[in-house]
Amino acid sequence: MIVCSCNIISDHDIRGAVGSTDDELFSAAQVYDCLGCTVRCGRCSQSVRRILEEQPPRCVQTGTF
Repeated sequence: MIVCSCNIISDHDIRGAVGSTDDELFSAAQVYDCLGCTVRCGRCSQSVRRILEEQPPRCVQTGTF
């Protein structure tokens, strides 16, 4: 489904961006930066945050056993 009509970004694009980076993404602006674009009108920000919240937490490896 298209989440951002200004940049034509889908929920699959957002989930792909989250999965492809080593950094944890917390905001729409970070997601858009990862996708190489910027937030324009901002109507999608709430939907992007909801998708980010749905993602499982990342495991942090401590290096200890």
